Amino acid sequence: MHYSLSHSTWKAILTLFLVAGITAGCTGQQSGEEEQESEPLTDTTAPLHALQPDYPVQYEAASEEQIIETLTRVRDYLDANTPMVLLEEGTENEVTDIKGYTGDTEFEAGDFRLVSYEWGVTYAGMQLAGEVTGDDSFTEYSTERINFLADVVNAHREKLEANPTLETPVESLIHPGALDDAGAMSAAMIKSMDAGYNDAEHLDWLVNNLVGYIHNEQFRLEDGTLARNRPQDNTLWLDDMFMSIPALAQMGHHTGEQKYFDDAVKQVRQFAERMFDEEKGIYFHGWVQAMEDKPRFHWGRANGWALMAKVELLSVLPEDHPGYDDVLEQLQAHIKGLAQYQSGEGRWHQLLDKTDSYLETSASAIYAYSIARAINRDWVDEKSYGPMVLLAWNSVSNQVNEIGQVEGTCVGTGMAFDPAFYYHRPINVYAAHGYGPVILAGAEILELTRNHDIAINDSGLQVYGEK
Repeated sequence: MHYSLSHSTWKAILTLFLVAGITAGCTGQQSGEEEQESEPLTDTTAPLHALQPDYPVQYEAASEEQIIETLTRVRDYLDANTPMVLLEEGTENEVTDIKGYTGDTEFEAGDFRLVSYEWGVTYAGMQLAGEVTGDDSFTEYSTERINFLADVVNAHREKLEANPTLETPVESLIHPGALDDAGAMSAAMIKSMDAGYNDAEHLDWLVNNLVGYIHNEQFRLEDGTLARNRPQDNTLWLDDMFMSIPALAQMGHHTGEQKYFDDAVKQVRQFAERMFDEEKGIYFHGWVQAMEDKPRFHWGRANGWALMAKVELLSVLPEDHPGYDDVLEQLQAHIKGLAQYQSGEGRWHQLLDKTDSYLETSASAIYAYSIARAINRDWVDEKSYGPMVLLAWNSVSNQVNEIGQVEGTCVGTGMAFDPAFYYHRPINVYAAHGYGPVILAGAEILELTRNHDIAINDSGLQVYGEK
Protein backbone atom coordinates (compact mmCIF):
# COMPACT_ATOMS: atom_id res chain seq x y z
CA MET A 1 0.00 0.00 0.00
CA HIS A 2 1.27 3.49 -0.77
CA TYR A 3 0.32 6.75 0.90
CA SER A 4 0.15 10.16 -0.75
CA LEU A 5 -1.60 13.47 -0.45
CA SER A 6 -3.60 14.82 -3.34
CA HIS A 7 -2.95 18.13 -5.05
CA SER A 8 -6.01 19.63 -3.32
CA THR A 9 -4.90 18.38 0.11
CA TRP A 10 -1.42 19.90 -0.26
CA LYS A 11 -3.01 23.14 -1.39
CA ALA A 12 -5.22 23.21 1.71
CA ILE A 13 -2.20 22.58 4.01
CA LEU A 14 -0.20 25.33 2.36
CA THR A 15 -3.14 27.73 2.66
CA LEU A 16 -3.31 27.06 6.40
CA PHE A 17 0.41 27.86 6.74
CA LEU A 18 -0.02 31.05 4.77
CA VAL A 19 -3.02 32.16 6.82
CA ALA A 20 -1.17 31.33 10.05
CA GLY A 21 1.83 33.34 8.90
CA ILE A 22 -0.27 36.34 7.99
CA THR A 23 -2.19 36.20 11.32
CA ALA A 24 1.03 35.94 13.32
CA GLY A 25 2.53 38.85 11.46
CA CYS A 26 -0.39 41.28 11.76
CA THR A 27 -0.02 42.16 15.50
CA GLY A 28 1.52 45.61 15.23
CA GLN A 29 0.02 48.73 16.88
CA GLN A 30 -2.45 50.71 14.75
CA SER A 31 -1.64 54.11 16.26
CA GLY A 32 0.64 55.45 13.52
CA GLU A 33 2.94 52.44 13.48
CA GLU A 34 3.38 50.54 10.24
CA GLU A 35 1.68 47.19 10.28
CA GLN A 36 4.20 44.43 10.99
CA GLU A 37 4.95 42.41 7.91
CA SER A 38 3.95 38.74 7.88
CA GLU A 39 6.64 36.23 8.66
CA PRO A 40 8.34 35.07 5.44
CA LEU A 41 8.00 31.50 4.32
CA THR A 42 11.28 29.72 4.98
CA ASP A 43 12.53 26.19 5.30
CA THR A 44 11.62 26.25 9.01
CA THR A 45 8.20 27.93 8.79
CA ALA A 46 6.51 26.13 5.89
CA PRO A 47 6.68 22.91 3.82
CA LEU A 48 8.31 24.59 0.83
CA HIS A 49 8.24 21.36 -1.16
CA ALA A 50 4.45 21.71 -1.15
CA LEU A 51 4.46 25.15 -2.76
CA GLN A 52 2.32 24.91 -5.87
CA PRO A 53 4.05 25.80 -9.16
CA ASP A 54 2.20 27.85 -11.71
CA TYR A 55 1.59 24.93 -14.06
CA PRO A 56 0.29 25.88 -17.52
CA VAL A 57 -2.13 22.94 -17.46
CA GLN A 58 -3.85 20.88 -14.79
CA TYR A 59 -1.24 18.83 -12.94
CA GLU A 60 -3.25 15.80 -11.93
CA ALA A 61 -5.14 13.13 -13.80
CA ALA A 62 -8.28 14.45 -15.49
CA SER A 63 -11.45 13.10 -13.94
CA GLU A 64 -13.79 10.81 -15.83
CA GLU A 65 -16.34 13.62 -15.92
CA GLN A 66 -13.81 16.05 -17.40
CA ILE A 67 -12.76 13.63 -20.12
CA ILE A 68 -16.30 12.70 -21.12
CA GLU A 69 -17.36 16.35 -21.14
CA THR A 70 -14.51 17.20 -23.54
CA LEU A 71 -15.36 14.27 -25.83
CA THR A 72 -19.03 15.20 -25.81
CA ARG A 73 -18.27 18.80 -26.70
CA VAL A 74 -16.24 17.71 -29.73
CA ARG A 75 -18.87 15.17 -30.82
CA ASP A 76 -21.71 17.67 -30.55
CA TYR A 77 -19.80 20.21 -32.64
CA LEU A 78 -19.00 17.65 -35.33
CA ASP A 79 -22.50 16.21 -35.37
CA ALA A 80 -23.94 19.66 -35.98
CA ASN A 81 -21.40 20.62 -38.64
CA THR A 82 -20.92 17.50 -40.80
CA PRO A 83 -24.33 16.91 -42.41
CA MET A 84 -25.23 13.71 -44.27
CA VAL A 85 -27.05 15.20 -47.25
CA LEU A 86 -26.58 14.49 -50.97
CA LEU A 87 -27.48 17.42 -53.25
CA GLU A 88 -27.96 17.93 -56.94
CA GLU A 89 -24.71 19.59 -57.88
CA GLY A 90 -24.82 23.38 -57.78
CA THR A 91 -28.21 23.49 -56.06
CA GLU A 92 -29.75 23.11 -52.62
CA ASN A 93 -32.04 20.32 -53.84
CA GLU A 94 -31.61 17.15 -51.79
CA VAL A 95 -31.33 13.87 -53.66
CA THR A 96 -33.67 11.54 -51.80
CA ASP A 97 -33.68 8.77 -54.43
CA ILE A 98 -29.95 8.07 -54.52
CA LYS A 99 -30.29 5.03 -56.76
CA GLY A 100 -32.68 6.66 -59.19
CA TYR A 101 -31.01 10.04 -59.65
CA THR A 102 -28.56 10.05 -62.59
CA GLY A 103 -27.24 13.63 -62.50
CA ASP A 104 -24.13 15.12 -60.94
CA THR A 105 -24.15 15.25 -57.15
CA GLU A 106 -22.27 16.76 -54.22
CA PHE A 107 -22.49 16.63 -50.44
CA GLU A 108 -24.01 19.51 -48.54
CA ALA A 109 -21.08 21.57 -47.31
CA GLY A 110 -20.20 21.27 -43.64
CA ASP A 111 -17.11 22.33 -41.74
CA PHE A 112 -15.37 19.10 -42.79
CA ARG A 113 -15.52 16.52 -45.58
CA LEU A 114 -17.19 13.17 -44.96
CA VAL A 115 -14.68 11.39 -47.20
CA SER A 116 -11.04 11.93 -46.20
CA TYR A 117 -8.35 10.07 -44.34
CA GLU A 118 -8.78 12.53 -41.48
CA TRP A 119 -12.42 11.54 -41.22
CA GLY A 120 -11.52 7.87 -41.36
CA VAL A 121 -9.60 8.56 -38.12
CA THR A 122 -12.63 10.40 -36.75
CA TYR A 123 -14.98 7.49 -37.52
CA ALA A 124 -12.64 5.09 -35.73
CA GLY A 125 -12.37 7.50 -32.82
CA MET A 126 -16.13 7.79 -32.45
CA GLN A 127 -16.42 3.99 -32.38
CA LEU A 128 -13.84 3.72 -29.60
CA ALA A 129 -15.40 6.58 -27.63
CA GLY A 130 -18.78 4.85 -27.80
CA GLU A 131 -17.28 1.61 -26.52
CA VAL A 132 -15.40 3.22 -23.64
CA THR A 133 -18.06 5.70 -22.51
CA GLY A 134 -21.10 3.52 -23.20
CA ASP A 135 -22.71 6.48 -24.98
CA ASP A 136 -24.25 5.21 -28.23
CA SER A 137 -24.36 8.69 -29.74
CA PHE A 138 -20.60 8.45 -30.43
CA THR A 139 -21.03 5.11 -32.18
CA GLU A 140 -24.04 6.35 -34.12
CA TYR A 141 -22.08 9.29 -35.49
CA SER A 142 -19.73 6.86 -37.20
CA THR A 143 -22.29 4.19 -38.08
CA GLU A 144 -24.74 6.56 -39.73
CA ARG A 145 -22.15 8.30 -41.86
CA ILE A 146 -20.43 5.10 -42.95
CA ASN A 147 -23.82 3.67 -43.98
CA PHE A 148 -24.59 6.87 -45.86
CA LEU A 149 -21.29 6.72 -47.73
CA ALA A 150 -21.86 3.07 -48.62
CA ASP A 151 -25.33 3.94 -49.92
CA VAL A 152 -23.89 6.63 -52.18
CA VAL A 153 -21.00 4.44 -53.36
CA ASN A 154 -23.19 1.45 -54.16
CA ALA A 155 -25.65 3.67 -56.03
CA HIS A 156 -22.94 5.34 -58.13
CA ARG A 157 -20.73 2.44 -59.14
CA GLU A 158 -22.77 1.40 -62.18
CA LYS A 159 -23.58 5.00 -63.03
CA LEU A 160 -19.87 5.82 -63.30
CA GLU A 161 -19.28 2.84 -65.55
CA ALA A 162 -22.01 4.11 -67.87
CA ASN A 163 -20.96 7.75 -67.56
CA PRO A 164 -17.28 8.20 -66.54
CA THR A 165 -17.65 12.00 -66.49
CA LEU A 166 -20.36 11.87 -63.82
CA GLU A 167 -19.54 14.11 -60.86
CA THR A 168 -19.87 12.35 -57.51
CA PRO A 169 -18.45 13.14 -54.04
CA VAL A 170 -17.40 9.49 -53.56
CA GLU A 171 -15.12 9.19 -56.59
CA SER A 172 -12.08 8.59 -54.36
CA LEU A 173 -13.79 5.61 -52.71
CA ILE A 174 -14.75 4.03 -56.02
CA HIS A 175 -11.51 4.83 -57.88
CA PRO A 176 -8.86 5.43 -55.21
CA GLY A 177 -5.69 6.98 -56.56
CA ALA A 178 -3.56 7.30 -53.41
CA LEU A 179 -3.09 5.73 -50.02
CA ASP A 180 -4.79 8.79 -48.53
CA ASP A 181 -7.99 7.75 -50.32
CA ALA A 182 -7.97 4.19 -49.06
CA GLY A 183 -6.21 3.46 -45.78
CA ALA A 184 -7.89 5.26 -42.89
CA MET A 185 -11.38 4.98 -44.35
CA SER A 186 -11.18 1.23 -44.96
CA ALA A 187 -9.63 0.57 -41.54
CA ALA A 188 -12.52 2.36 -39.82
CA MET A 189 -15.06 0.49 -41.95
CA ILE A 190 -13.57 -2.92 -41.14
CA LYS A 191 -13.54 -2.09 -37.43
CA SER A 192 -17.18 -1.10 -37.67
CA MET A 193 -18.15 -4.28 -39.52
CA ASP A 194 -16.30 -6.55 -37.12
CA ALA A 195 -17.90 -4.84 -34.14
CA GLY A 196 -21.34 -5.31 -35.67
CA TYR A 197 -22.06 -1.60 -36.03
CA ASN A 198 -22.37 -1.69 -39.82
CA ASP A 199 -23.65 -4.49 -42.03
CA ALA A 200 -20.72 -6.38 -43.57
CA GLU A 201 -22.52 -7.16 -46.80
CA HIS A 202 -23.34 -3.48 -47.27
CA LEU A 203 -19.64 -2.54 -46.99
CA ASP A 204 -18.05 -5.61 -48.55
CA TRP A 205 -17.39 -4.24 -52.04
CA LEU A 206 -16.16 -0.92 -50.70
CA VAL A 207 -13.70 -2.44 -48.22
CA ASN A 208 -12.30 -4.92 -50.74
CA ASN A 209 -11.91 -2.15 -53.29
CA LEU A 210 -9.96 0.12 -50.93
CA VAL A 211 -7.71 -2.52 -49.36
CA GLY A 212 -7.19 -4.07 -52.78
CA TYR A 213 -5.80 -0.75 -53.96
CA ILE A 214 -3.31 -0.64 -51.07
CA HIS A 215 -2.21 -4.24 -51.39
CA ASN A 216 -2.11 -4.56 -55.17
CA GLU A 217 -2.04 -1.19 -56.95
CA GLN A 218 -0.19 1.48 -54.96
CA PHE A 219 3.28 2.32 -56.29
CA ARG A 220 6.14 0.59 -54.42
CA LEU A 221 9.90 0.49 -54.44
CA GLU A 222 11.57 -2.63 -55.76
CA ASP A 223 11.59 -4.24 -52.30
CA GLY A 224 7.85 -3.67 -51.88
CA THR A 225 7.96 -0.56 -49.68
CA LEU A 226 4.95 1.66 -50.35
CA ALA A 227 6.15 4.87 -51.98
CA ARG A 228 5.16 7.95 -53.99
CA ASN A 229 6.65 9.81 -56.91
CA ARG A 230 6.17 13.22 -55.34
CA PRO A 231 7.68 15.62 -54.53
CA GLN A 232 10.59 13.60 -55.95
CA ASP A 233 10.64 10.23 -57.66
CA ASN A 234 10.82 7.21 -55.33
CA THR A 235 9.98 9.09 -52.15
CA LEU A 236 8.89 7.53 -48.87
CA TRP A 237 6.44 9.52 -46.76
CA LEU A 238 6.38 8.56 -43.10
CA ASP A 239 2.66 9.41 -43.13
CA ASP A 240 2.10 6.40 -45.39
CA MET A 241 2.76 3.98 -42.57
CA PHE A 242 -0.63 5.01 -41.22
CA MET A 243 -2.27 5.32 -44.62
CA SER A 244 -1.60 1.62 -45.21
CA ILE A 245 -0.62 -0.50 -42.21
CA PRO A 246 -3.81 -0.25 -40.09
CA ALA A 247 -5.97 -1.15 -43.12
CA LEU A 248 -3.78 -4.13 -43.98
CA ALA A 249 -3.81 -5.22 -40.34
CA GLN A 250 -7.58 -4.93 -40.05
CA MET A 251 -8.02 -6.86 -43.29
CA GLY A 252 -5.80 -9.61 -41.95
CA HIS A 253 -7.88 -9.74 -38.79
CA HIS A 254 -11.14 -9.62 -40.77
CA THR A 255 -10.28 -12.31 -43.33
CA GLY A 256 -7.74 -14.42 -41.46
CA GLU A 257 -5.38 -14.16 -44.44
CA GLN A 258 -1.77 -13.86 -43.30
CA LYS A 259 -0.65 -12.06 -46.47
CA TYR A 260 -2.12 -8.83 -45.12
CA PHE A 261 -0.31 -9.16 -41.79
CA ASP A 262 2.91 -10.02 -43.63
CA ASP A 263 2.63 -6.91 -45.81
CA ALA A 264 1.93 -4.71 -42.78
CA VAL A 265 4.92 -6.04 -40.85
CA LYS A 266 7.14 -5.63 -43.91
CA GLN A 267 6.18 -1.96 -44.13
CA VAL A 268 7.07 -1.37 -40.46
CA ARG A 269 10.47 -2.98 -40.92
CA GLN A 270 11.38 -1.32 -44.21
CA PHE A 271 10.22 2.16 -43.26
CA ALA A 272 12.22 1.88 -40.03
CA GLU A 273 15.35 0.73 -41.85
CA ARG A 274 15.36 3.90 -43.93
CA MET A 275 13.69 6.51 -41.72
CA PHE A 276 14.14 5.75 -38.00
CA ASP A 277 16.78 7.97 -36.44
CA GLU A 278 18.46 5.56 -34.03
CA GLU A 279 20.34 8.35 -32.26
CA LYS A 280 17.21 10.36 -31.41
CA GLY A 281 14.63 7.60 -31.30
CA ILE A 282 12.26 9.35 -33.72
CA TYR A 283 11.61 9.22 -37.47
CA PHE A 284 12.50 11.50 -40.34
CA HIS A 285 9.50 12.74 -42.32
CA GLY A 286 10.80 11.89 -45.78
CA TRP A 287 13.26 9.65 -47.59
CA VAL A 288 14.23 10.19 -51.22
CA GLN A 289 16.03 7.39 -52.99
CA ALA A 290 18.15 9.63 -55.24
CA MET A 291 19.32 12.00 -52.49
CA GLU A 292 22.89 11.42 -51.38
CA ASP A 293 22.25 13.25 -48.09
CA LYS A 294 18.79 12.26 -46.90
CA PRO A 295 16.45 14.91 -45.41
CA ARG A 296 16.51 15.04 -41.61
CA PHE A 297 13.31 16.78 -40.54
CA HIS A 298 11.51 15.12 -37.61
CA TRP A 299 7.97 16.36 -38.24
CA GLY A 300 5.60 15.84 -35.32
CA ARG A 301 2.42 14.61 -36.98
CA ALA A 302 4.20 12.23 -39.32
CA ASN A 303 5.84 10.67 -36.27
CA GLY A 304 2.34 10.38 -34.86
CA TRP A 305 1.08 8.51 -37.91
CA ALA A 306 4.03 6.11 -37.66
CA LEU A 307 3.44 5.57 -33.95
CA MET A 308 -0.28 4.95 -34.37
CA ALA A 309 0.32 2.59 -37.29
CA LYS A 310 2.38 0.30 -35.04
CA VAL A 311 -0.20 0.49 -32.25
CA GLU A 312 -3.02 -0.36 -34.62
CA LEU A 313 -1.05 -3.28 -36.05
CA LEU A 314 -0.19 -4.73 -32.64
CA SER A 315 -3.84 -4.44 -31.60
CA VAL A 316 -4.77 -7.23 -34.05
CA LEU A 317 -1.50 -8.93 -35.02
CA PRO A 318 -1.35 -12.49 -33.63
CA GLU A 319 1.39 -12.75 -31.01
CA ASP A 320 2.76 -15.84 -32.72
CA HIS A 321 3.33 -13.96 -35.99
CA PRO A 322 7.08 -13.98 -36.75
CA GLY A 323 7.13 -10.18 -36.97
CA TYR A 324 5.30 -9.45 -33.72
CA ASP A 325 8.40 -8.95 -31.56
CA ASP A 326 10.04 -6.70 -34.17
CA VAL A 327 7.01 -4.42 -34.31
CA LEU A 328 6.75 -4.32 -30.52
CA GLU A 329 10.43 -3.43 -30.14
CA GLN A 330 10.10 -0.69 -32.74
CA LEU A 331 7.08 0.73 -30.92
CA GLN A 332 8.91 0.72 -27.60
CA ALA A 333 11.95 2.42 -29.10
CA HIS A 334 9.77 5.11 -30.69
CA ILE A 335 7.90 5.85 -27.46
CA LYS A 336 11.19 6.07 -25.57
CA GLY A 337 12.47 8.54 -28.14
CA LEU A 338 9.35 10.69 -28.11
CA ALA A 339 9.41 10.94 -24.32
CA GLN A 340 12.61 12.99 -24.55
CA TYR A 341 10.93 15.73 -26.55
CA GLN A 342 7.71 16.43 -24.64
CA SER A 343 7.50 20.07 -23.58
CA GLY A 344 6.80 21.25 -20.03
CA GLU A 345 3.37 22.35 -21.25
CA GLY A 346 2.55 18.77 -22.22
CA ARG A 347 2.42 18.92 -26.00
CA TRP A 348 5.17 18.31 -28.52
CA HIS A 349 6.71 20.71 -31.02
CA GLN A 350 5.95 20.90 -34.75
CA LEU A 351 9.53 19.79 -35.37
CA LEU A 352 10.11 17.48 -32.44
CA ASP A 353 13.73 18.39 -31.78
CA LYS A 354 13.33 22.13 -32.46
CA THR A 355 12.01 23.84 -29.33
CA ASP A 356 11.61 27.15 -31.14
CA SER A 357 8.97 25.59 -33.42
CA TYR A 358 5.40 25.85 -32.19
CA LEU A 359 3.56 23.35 -29.99
CA GLU A 360 1.17 21.32 -32.13
CA THR A 361 -2.07 19.64 -31.06
CA SER A 362 -2.81 16.85 -33.54
CA ALA A 363 0.56 15.13 -33.13
CA SER A 364 0.32 15.45 -29.36
CA ALA A 365 -3.16 13.90 -29.39
CA ILE A 366 -1.93 10.99 -31.50
CA TYR A 367 0.91 10.40 -29.04
CA ALA A 368 -1.52 10.57 -26.11
CA TYR A 369 -3.78 7.96 -27.71
CA SER A 370 -1.00 5.66 -28.86
CA ILE A 371 1.06 5.69 -25.68
CA ALA A 372 -2.04 5.32 -23.50
CA ARG A 373 -3.06 2.29 -25.55
CA ALA A 374 0.45 0.88 -25.25
CA ILE A 375 0.16 1.21 -21.47
CA ASN A 376 -3.33 -0.29 -21.43
CA ARG A 377 -2.13 -3.27 -23.49
CA ASP A 378 1.01 -3.76 -21.32
CA TRP A 379 3.38 -2.97 -24.19
CA VAL A 380 5.19 -0.29 -22.16
CA ASP A 381 5.56 0.48 -18.47
CA GLU A 382 2.81 2.59 -16.90
CA LYS A 383 5.19 3.97 -14.26
CA SER A 384 7.55 5.35 -16.89
CA TYR A 385 5.06 6.70 -19.40
CA GLY A 386 1.76 7.14 -17.54
CA PRO A 387 2.52 10.59 -16.08
CA MET A 388 3.69 12.03 -19.40
CA VAL A 389 0.63 10.76 -21.25
CA LEU A 390 -1.76 12.15 -18.60
CA LEU A 391 0.01 15.50 -18.91
CA ALA A 392 -0.31 15.26 -22.68
CA TRP A 393 -4.06 14.76 -22.47
CA ASN A 394 -4.47 17.71 -20.09
CA SER A 395 -2.62 19.91 -22.54
CA VAL A 396 -4.49 18.59 -25.59
CA SER A 397 -7.89 18.94 -23.92
CA ASN A 398 -7.05 22.57 -23.16
CA GLN A 399 -7.00 23.11 -26.92
CA VAL A 400 -10.69 22.16 -27.26
CA ASN A 401 -12.56 25.44 -27.20
CA GLU A 402 -16.02 26.17 -25.82
CA ILE A 403 -17.89 25.05 -28.93
CA GLY A 404 -15.85 21.87 -29.41
CA GLN A 405 -13.34 23.01 -32.02
CA VAL A 406 -9.76 21.75 -31.74
CA GLU A 407 -7.21 24.55 -31.77
CA GLY A 408 -3.48 24.47 -32.45
CA THR A 409 -3.55 21.95 -35.31
CA CYS A 410 -1.20 22.24 -38.27
CA VAL A 411 -3.01 22.27 -41.61
CA GLY A 412 -2.42 19.61 -44.26
CA THR A 413 1.28 19.36 -44.97
CA GLY A 414 3.25 17.96 -47.87
CA MET A 415 6.99 17.44 -47.84
CA ALA A 416 9.84 19.88 -48.19
CA PHE A 417 13.54 19.93 -47.47
CA ASP A 418 14.04 23.18 -45.61
CA PRO A 419 13.10 24.21 -42.05
CA ALA A 420 11.02 27.26 -42.99
CA PHE A 421 8.40 25.02 -44.58
CA TYR A 422 7.68 23.24 -41.30
CA TYR A 423 8.18 26.18 -38.96
CA HIS A 424 5.60 28.31 -40.74
CA ARG A 425 2.82 25.88 -41.63
CA PRO A 426 -0.43 27.56 -40.54
CA ILE A 427 -2.66 26.29 -37.75
CA ASN A 428 -6.44 26.32 -38.05
CA VAL A 429 -9.53 25.03 -36.21
CA TYR A 430 -10.74 23.63 -39.54
CA ALA A 431 -7.63 21.47 -39.95
CA ALA A 432 -9.42 18.12 -39.84
CA HIS A 433 -6.36 16.24 -38.59
CA GLY A 434 -6.96 17.16 -34.94
CA TYR A 435 -10.45 15.82 -34.34
CA GLY A 436 -10.13 12.05 -34.66
CA PRO A 437 -6.91 11.97 -32.61
CA VAL A 438 -8.49 14.03 -29.81
CA ILE A 439 -11.44 11.64 -29.63
CA LEU A 440 -9.17 8.58 -29.70
CA ALA A 441 -6.91 10.09 -27.04
CA GLY A 442 -9.76 10.94 -24.69
CA ALA A 443 -11.24 7.46 -24.97
CA GLU A 444 -7.94 5.68 -24.31
CA ILE A 445 -6.96 8.04 -21.48
CA LEU A 446 -10.35 7.38 -19.90
CA GLU A 447 -9.58 3.67 -20.01
CA LEU A 448 -6.16 4.29 -18.44
CA THR A 449 -7.52 6.37 -15.55
CA ARG A 450 -10.24 3.83 -14.81
CA ASN A 451 -7.85 0.91 -14.64
CA HIS A 452 -4.76 2.35 -12.93
CA ASP A 453 -4.02 3.71 -9.50
CA ILE A 454 -2.97 7.36 -9.97
CA ALA A 455 -1.94 9.78 -7.24
CA ILE A 456 0.21 12.76 -6.34
CA ASN A 457 3.18 11.67 -4.21
CA ASP A 458 5.67 14.28 -2.93
CA SER A 459 4.05 16.73 -5.35
CA GLY A 460 4.76 14.49 -8.36
CA LEU A 461 2.17 12.75 -10.48
CA GLN A 462 2.60 8.97 -10.25
CA VAL A 463 0.93 6.07 -12.03
CA TYR A 464 1.01 2.80 -10.10
CA GLY A 465 -0.16 -0.65 -11.13
CA GLU A 466 -3.57 -1.64 -12.32
CA LYS A 467 -6.41 -1.38 -9.82
